[in-house]
Amino acid sequence: MKKNTQLLYLLTVWTLFAPLNVFAARNPADDIDPSAASPTITYLLAMPEPQTHYFDVEMQLRNIAAVTQAKKNGYVDIKMPVWTPGSYLIREYAKNVEAFTATASGKPVPSEKIRKNAWRIYSGDDNLTIRYRVYANELTVRTSFVDSDHGYVTPASMFMFHDALKNQPHRVVVQPYKDWKKVATGLKPVAGQNFTYEAADYDILVDSPIEIGNHETFQFTASGIPHTVAMFGEVEYNPQRLAADYKRVCETAASVVGEHPCQDYLFIVHHIPPGGGGLEHLNSTTLETTRYAYATESNYKGFLTLVAHEYFHLWNVKRIRPIALGPFDYENENYTHMLWLSEGCTSFYEDYILRRAGFHTPEAYLGIVANDITQIENQPGVRLQSAAESSWDAWIKGYRPNENSANTTISYYSKGSVLGSLLNLAILAGSNGERNLDDLMRYLYTEYYKKQKRGFTDEEFRRAAEQTAGRKLDDFFTVGVNSAAPINYNAYFEPVGLQLTNVAARTQDGFLGAGTTVQNGKSIVTSVRRGSAAYTDGLNVGDEIISVDSVRVGDDLLRLISGRRIGDKLTILVNRAGLIRKIPVTLTANPLVSYRLQPLPNQTPQQKALFEKWLFIQ
Repeated sequence: MKKNTQLLYLLTVWTLFAPLNVFAARNPADDIDPSAASPTITYLLAMPEPQTHYFDVEMQLRNIAAVTQAKKNGYVDIKMPVWTPGSYLIREYAKNVEAFTATASGKPVPSEKIRKNAWRIYSGDDNLTIRYRVYANELTVRTSFVDSDHGYVTPASMFMFHDALKNQPHRVVVQPYKDWKKVATGLKPVAGQNFTYEAADYDILVDSPIEIGNHETFQFTASGIPHTVAMFGEVEYNPQRLAADYKRVCETAASVVGEHPCQDYLFIVHHIPPGGGGLEHLNSTTLETTRYAYATESNYKGFLTLVAHEYFHLWNVKRIRPIALGPFDYENENYTHMLWLSEGCTSFYEDYILRRAGFHTPEAYLGIVANDITQIENQPGVRLQSAAESSWDAWIKGYRPNENSANTTISYYSKGSVLGSLLNLAILAGSNGERNLDDLMRYLYTEYYKKQKRGFTDEEFRRAAEQTAGRKLDDFFTVGVNSAAPINYNAYFEPVGLQLTNVAARTQDGFLGAGTTVQNGKSIVTSVRRGSAAYTDGLNVGDEIISVDSVRVGDDLLRLISGRRIGDKLTILVNRAGLIRKIPVTLTANPLVSYRLQPLPNQTPQQKALFEKWLFIQ
């Protein structure tokens, strides 16, 4: 497109978009003294037609020419992040941006998109106003959403930035839809200005989600800090019980490090049919759970586990962090080998916190630890991918599983949770019960977050762990973290008087190794376990299993296989992409384990004492 034609096109787009501009009547940043030396960045966020799933954003940049070198360059580049911290996947937020226009001192100026997430504004002016729209119709903790019921903003997916201005204060003015009365966010409110908030820099803005609508709220105080819970969705709950249990969880989590880093804290809770997990932030979190989260004791404990996980991220990740996790590069992957620590050990603490707070009995907690080990040991990928590799590959594998992922990968969440348990035990045993994993967390928090004001390297973490344990931890790091070799679990459990035992029933029944689902009365293969009969003999994901030894299969495949012995030979008839195939299969032994932690006979007094310290038994 020729330059003159491009300018005409851009002016036309701006003119068409101008009637939709809900900001025209209110432009507080226009009152800023143009001679002021410090640049200001203000976003006006509106949702005039929420049923269309659009947010309208106006980004006002004032007194920026000197900082951005706009006069020298003749242009300014504005960018949209491609991911959000805490969710390690490139999400390409710019795909939802449209109708980008710019004005300089009130006059339209040309602009063009120069990369997938960057726009160039051809102006050297000191004062720019940028307008764009964001389509937001994906309600997750990692994305933005608006409809006729409420709005939710993940800031990385909504607010653009300029590299040279990221360390300046950023202000957000929310203009709720006409019938909406509430805004919940961890951003600091600006005194005397309704729905106006400020962040000290762009990083804090990105770390502060925003809920807009008519949500219910309740408050409680934990560790002397005011906490607010913003509840979206129709759900029945007991606010007194919920507030009391939040308080128990939060105060127990805070006791790990012993210092609360916030002046206030916000939980945004979405009650939606599929649930969805959570995402941590600097002084807030967003949780997604079902409308039945409080209906049964099992569901309720599951929800409190989610609360404990995301709340403990206040320390582990947001402040105790690998050096790669901040300051962030919002345009590229931020690699680390230590997500097993940041996420996995937080998964360890979610259950350990609930045990310490009295929600789990010691026996129940032992069952959780054993089940965690069972889960990873039943996944073939545990022998192929280490926890460190899993952490590094989060960007390409962790959030993009396929039908073969269980054969080739292990989750840094699940493997990391087990490693957290083992490291806790190693420190407890190495220090003769004087220290545990809490002491390592306190050291990392004090030394790197508070004193050095940075994250730590892999080697610094290892040195700190060994210093806390009072001994070398070669087996833990070489075998547990950095390899896919089998772990000698009982070396960790013996000091507390326990042994890990496989209690899976011994049987001569044969094992096929194909996961299936029934679709319209047909048995469809959805997964094939590495090393199993199905894997070796050639069943494929997507095959429709028609018959086993000439017996028609519907939803009863397991019944037809049941009772067959190891080494039995079957003929399986499948429909593969419209072609009928006969697959001879020889059944193998069942490789699945089921672990339990059981007391060692003749436990010593020292083992019993360590056991009680481990599980906080008074």
